[in-house]
Amino acid sequence: MSTVGTLCLLGLVAAALLTLVRLVRGPSVPDRIVALDVLVQIVVAGIAVAAAVTRDGTYLAVLVAVSLLGFVGTVTVARFVERRGS
Repeated sequence: MSTVGTLCLLGLVAAALLTLVRLVRGPSVPDRIVALDVLVQIVVAGIAVAAAVTRDGTYLAVLVAVSLLGFVGTVTVARFVERRGS
């Protein structure tokens, strides 16, 4: 693994740890939803870094699937919270 790949993954790990803190300490449900969405996007970025470092295109299908799953999950939970508040 290259130095740049290692630095990118270390940055993503630091971002994931800070996001987990927000997920645990979030004062409200919408804060936790956003933190979970950010965590999914950090995982997507990690998959993208792994695909770039290994130069393997099979990761890209997984990247698209995880992105779509995160988007659909966030929209579903946001609609649920919105209807619950009304």
